Amino acid sequence: MILLPEILVISTYPPRECGIATYTHDLIQAIHEKYRNNFDILICALETASLAQAYPEDPNLRLITDESSSYVALAKHLQAATNIKLVLIQHEFGLFDSHKFELEKLLKSIPQPVIIAFHTVLPRPDKAFHDLVISYAKHAQALIVMTQSSAQILQNDYAIPEEKINVIPHGTHLLEHTNKDELKITYQLKGKKVLSTFGFIGKNKSIETTLRALPEIIKNFPTVIFLIIGKTHPNTLANEGETYRTYLQQIVQEKGLEKHVRWINYFLPTAELLDYLTLTDIYLFTSNDPNQAVSGTFSYAISSGCPVISTRIPHVTEVLKEDMGVIIDFNDSGQLANAVVDLLENTPKRTQMRTNSLQGMANSAWENSAIQHVNVFTKLCPKVFQFELKWPVFNLLHMNRMTTEMGMIQFSKINDPDPDSGYTLDDNARALMAMCEQYTIEGNSNDLKLTRIYLNFIEFCQQANGAFLNYVSIEQNFTQQNEECNLEDSIGRTIWALGFVISKQNNVPESIVLQAMAILQKALPNLLKMHSTRAMAFIIKGLHLTNSEKHLPLLDLFAHRLAEMYAHESKENWRWFEGSLTYANSLLPEAMLMAGLSMGNHKFQKIALESFEFLLTHIFDERGIHVISNEFWDLEKGGSYHSGTPILAHDGGEQAIDVSYTILALAAFHQVYLDENYEQKMRLAFDWFLGKNHLNQIVYNPCTGGCYDGLEKENVNLNQGAESTVSYLLARQVMEKIKQPLLHITLNRVHV
Repeated sequence: MILLPEILVISTYPPRECGIATYTHDLIQAIHEKYRNNFDILICALETASLAQAYPEDPNLRLITDESSSYVALAKHLQAATNIKLVLIQHEFGLFDSHKFELEKLLKSIPQPVIIAFHTVLPRPDKAFHDLVISYAKHAQALIVMTQSSAQILQNDYAIPEEKINVIPHGTHLLEHTNKDELKITYQLKGKKVLSTFGFIGKNKSIETTLRALPEIIKNFPTVIFLIIGKTHPNTLANEGETYRTYLQQIVQEKGLEKHVRWINYFLPTAELLDYLTLTDIYLFTSNDPNQAVSGTFSYAISSGCPVISTRIPHVTEVLKEDMGVIIDFNDSGQLANAVVDLLENTPKRTQMRTNSLQGMANSAWENSAIQHVNVFTKLCPKVFQFELKWPVFNLLHMNRMTTEMGMIQFSKINDPDPDSGYTLDDNARALMAMCEQYTIEGNSNDLKLTRIYLNFIEFCQQANGAFLNYVSIEQNFTQQNEECNLEDSIGRTIWALGFVISKQNNVPESIVLQAMAILQKALPNLLKMHSTRAMAFIIKGLHLTNSEKHLPLLDLFAHRLAEMYAHESKENWRWFEGSLTYANSLLPEAMLMAGLSMGNHKFQKIALESFEFLLTHIFDERGIHVISNEFWDLEKGGSYHSGTPILAHDGGEQAIDVSYTILALAAFHQVYLDENYEQKMRLAFDWFLGKNHLNQIVYNPCTGGCYDGLEKENVNLNQGAESTVSYLLARQVMEKIKQPLLHITLNRVHV
């Protein structure tokens, strides 16, 4: 039996009702969901002698934090446990308060590399506290904090080296699109303007600040209701009972607020909590602790798209920009009331704050947190763990939401379809291929329904003379854009899609194939007019896939045109068809490969190989793929190109469609030449969607099934439009095939 290397996480853990327990559970779940099972994560649950937990599944170990002997026992276990390779401690001072020096001894005795995640970092410490933290940090190989301000405190007040500190934001949950009004009905809040706060109830929440502001708010908005979500903190309950809650209830009674305050007095499951945050109109965070380093409740609220009104703790000051919420002074009910009224009066402002909040918190998604933690693990133990990203299961939620009975809508705002953007021919052509292939993979009747919708849309766009128009309004009218834009590339993609459907004649209903054939046949006379480089390449692919002898003359004509372009532009250090690398670059060598296979032309295949290898040197390095930034599409050969130096330094401006095209091309070349290097690059390229990119952030959203529109230099564009979403799906479908010994991409008339 082969033992997998293990990571031990020392933390509170569910069912203990504790923010750090929830945090740790969510982090571990995210790591397991992101990475293949070639390592184990063990739990050492933190407990006290009087508060032992009954776990659904026993943790691997327990540390009784108020018993000295338990620290000694854990140290002995770790010294003997050679398969535990790394220890991660989720640290909060209150958890170890009675035995903080026993923790110090434990840290000294652990033989494995140790990471301490500080959930609280206190500024301006006295000498004893300063020395204790320094000792903890000395015996850890890495530290994790959740804000830049906490990192600065560790550096400035504790003199801890910057290189030892890793800033990983508090993780947050990705959300499916859920209708706010429908949720309000579900939770008996129909017609209400909802304010909320959540978390363990205690004096530091300063909930009375909101209660005293409510009368003024209600004067302006009589339908306001304030949700106080959460139970009293266990430590508060043990020491003071329900004194604070009783105090709050007295304020409610004195001010006659009974109909405007709802108590939700229990520890909410995550799904229910996220529902409440989604239906909330404004989230109120009124902490009165100026030294609170981080707040998970604040993180969850803002990442749910709630406009937030908050007091000025360091975490909030760092994260909450002016266009995402409002910062008020501590205990100032007047400021709070004014801010709430202002936001409730201004729906467009709240809507924009939602968009800005989702964009600003994108990097904190648990999926990204998992990636950043694993990067720290890898840095400490580079030869111990092999962290391989899992491929997500197929999720067509966003495809379905973006599709009407007419076709697939072009754009979305975050994950909300934008009907005003209308439809395009090329988006529906790509969607046709994706759903035709999905039906081949899963045989789902809904996939077939979508396939017919997209094919019918293509037929709708075809004119009486066989030509196509590209832009259609939501009202199903052709728009003026069709007169202003060059449509050749869109038409080329459509021919590719029609050829793809025809190649699936053994997998899809005959009526669909016959419809595709009829549209293609009607389009053929107009194709001779095409001169766009990429349009010709798309057409070559489409005609190749039809496996029809009658299409060979046109295919050969376009291939010779591309070959002539290559001969004209290609130099010793520039093996390319054009004077610059722009978009859909991999399409060109792939088309030449298809032409070589269809025509039995070794010259075409030689051009395909030379140009593809040239392209790969410019978009791959040991980190992964970096497709040509759209900011550099106009960069002419010369300069760095002149010497053949790769241009990988230009991170940002990367689009999902280029990564997808590259994966499709790699699959085709691998099918023909069986070169393992192509398969390895396919895996590297697909990992770009999953977070192996210069931002270490996911581009594919596994919750919605949508793909983000672009990877910029410093952020991800969170809009999940048709082009990017379908591009991801096409790439994912290709990756499904390489689970088998050989790919089964449709390639006809192979003459190798």
